[in-house]
Amino acid sequence: MLDFWEYIKKMFGMLHRSLALIFLVLFPVLGFCTEPEPWQFGFQDAATPVMEKVNELHTILLWVIFVIAVFVAALLLYTGWRFHEKRNPIPSKTTHNTLIEVIWTVIPVVILIFIGIPSLRLIYYMDKVDEPEITIKAIGHQWYWEYEYPEEDISFDSYMIKTADLKPGQKRLLEVDRPVVLPVNTNIRILTTSADVIHSFGVPAFGIKQDSVPGRLAEVWARITKTGNYYGQCYEICGMNHSFMPIQIKVVSREEYDQWIKEKGGKKAKADASKNNPTKL
Repeated sequence: MLDFWEYIKKMFGMLHRSLALIFLVLFPVLGFCTEPEPWQFGFQDAATPVMEKVNELHTILLWVIFVIAVFVAALLLYTGWRFHEKRNPIPSKTTHNTLIEVIWTVIPVVILIFIGIPSLRLIYYMDKVDEPEITIKAIGHQWYWEYEYPEEDISFDSYMIKTADLKPGQKRLLEVDRPVVLPVNTNIRILTTSADVIHSFGVPAFGIKQDSVPGRLAEVWARITKTGNYYGQCYEICGMNHSFMPIQIKVVSREEYDQWIKEKGGKKAKADASKNNPTKL
């Protein structure tokens, strides 16, 4: 038995050194990010409460998978050592063991319940739009996105900037001519649909990926906690130019957002202008 434990220690020592080497090699790409990075490892940095909860669930699942993998690997190693031909020349003919069968049935059920409870909580959290302050609508076309601000009577088409037209610092296949502008720390309802085929509106940093189906209106929500530019894409194979209809969302302060609405001639901006400059009869 002592030889077996020495063997296990040796195996774990080799695994520890291997993991350390992998970490040192990949360390430059392990940092958090809010946009795709070359050789990216892991999720983009969470910019909404939804994505933060997705990260938490992902961490829980990684630990569950790790424990299961270690247990199964140890069991396989022990079985290979214990029932080797030299130590067990006469193989056992046991076909049933009630206790073992109960254990390997009950434990997976417990694991699934342990995983299922936070999963269902996250699904309900993602589905609930808590008192939205702003509503926007994203309509998928072959192959671009159309955006509407129903409360402001603003709409525009958003096309990807071609590689030949990119300016220094702009991101290839992700930059658009008219990005969506949204305020920070605001409950935002996002409605999405399609004008032709099935598209999918997805922004990884927001924890959003919703199919846009013709004739149907789907709803997701976001409360963005950090300003900056965020990028997404259509995640449904929607045709020849599927990879050329990116999503760019520019998150700004509430003051900058109100100024942008004013420049675009939104309803609220027009109403404020009429109050400040009433028509004289």
